[in-house]
Amino acid sequence: MPALDLTRFKALTFDCYGTLIDWEAGIVRALEPWAAHHGLALGGDALLDAFAGVESTIQAASPGKNYTDVLHDVLLALARAHDVPVQDDEARKFSASVLDWPAFSDSADALGYLKQHYALVILSNVDRSSFANSNAKLGVEFDLIVTAEDVGSYKPNPAHFEHAFADLAARGVARAEILHVAQSLFHDIAPANRLALPCVWVDRRDDRPGTGATPPTEATPDLRVTSLEELARLHRAQTST
Repeated sequence: MPALDLTRFKALTFDCYGTLIDWEAGIVRALEPWAAHHGLALGGDALLDAFAGVESTIQAASPGKNYTDVLHDVLLALARAHDVPVQDDEARKFSASVLDWPAFSDSADALGYLKQHYALVILSNVDRSSFANSNAKLGVEFDLIVTAEDVGSYKPNPAHFEHAFADLAARGVARAEILHVAQSLFHDIAPANRLALPCVWVDRRDDRPGTGATPPTEATPDLRVTSLEELARLHRAQTST
């Protein structure tokens, strides 16, 4: 993959969950006890695969639904799919689990470094309240936050991106000066390709098979890294030469 000149950009737009927050660890931590309680022999990878298909279907069908309600409906759909009792209290507990999803260990330090060089923007498929809780774990103030609650749709719909383009343009940042950074090929890299938006794939699943909590799709990033720390390290290298 050819080198990408990171110094030509003024703003970084980030996906949050999967990129900055380890949502797969949080999802598995929440779903494994549920599966065990109902006698389902589903390991972490199987639970993530099941989650990926159901979540994206619900989001596409109900783009205005609050993300905690999406998670609630995901658990109900998983219960029906595996022929176990559909219990609303279990669904409510899972919908609240987003508050417990941890940050990746490199997120805060890398964001702190990148903040010195770029405007930082969040484009997230959650609601404002859920993101505020996660933001506290990331240790940085973002210049712009765009959530599904704000735009009434979920990525890969381009509304998040279009909202950010307009806001950043008003701040004097041209579209050509924006770089998108994300883990999900489905939710982020593919729509970035369609918008001709340069993008970095943070391949957090580098050492694991499959696509985890995101549906599989074809997409082509301009740069691939396996951590946010690697992206920060590449920027340091480019600015020191």
